[in-house]
Amino acid sequence: MGNCMRTAKIIRNTSETKIQISINLDGTGVGNFDTGVPFLEHMLDQIARHGLIDLDIRCRGDVHIDDHHTVEDIGIALGQALKQAWGDKCGITRYGHSYVPLDESLSRVVLDLSGRPGLVYNVEFTRALIGRFDVDLFSEFFHGLVNHAMITLHIDNLRGVNAHHQAETIFKAFGRALRMAVAADERMAGVMPSTKGTLTD
Repeated sequence: MGNCMRTAKIIRNTSETKIQISINLDGTGVGNFDTGVPFLEHMLDQIARHGLIDLDIRCRGDVHIDDHHTVEDIGIALGQALKQAWGDKCGITRYGHSYVPLDESLSRVVLDLSGRPGLVYNVEFTRALIGRFDVDLFSEFFHGLVNHAMITLHIDNLRGVNAHHQAETIFKAFGRALRMAVAADERMAGVMPSTKGTLTD
């Protein structure tokens, strides 16, 4: 992978949201967010910190209606940014997994930078709202991310009583699994981690 900078900048503007994302896969975990959805920002910060990814996300969305478009579109744009940042994926580990507990909650995230979108999402939140945030939107976020990053992602909340804890374990585990998957594999330097020779088609 050499000294190649694994960074990306995405601008995505629609009639519902205007989004700017900057990402550095080889960062130190610095997150800066201005989206109008505070609880989503708290979760995005978990991805940055636990993934050691520098992440800057700015969004102006129609949150006066609800948070749906903002959350889904940030997922889409983040997926686009990830796909651009890791490029052809030569020399990476490709697979990542993590179990993360928080008090009574435990989540497992397993992912494959496969070039094929797929989401298995087994999460039953114990309540519908965390503050004013609708927990159904997490599914929309990860669907958008998976479809545009072109990854296979399995998310399982194995147990939990506190919905805030459930969400936080999911996002921390996602960040750590992503960190593992994008890490350089010294034994695979310059080699595509796929028997078919590509992870982009």
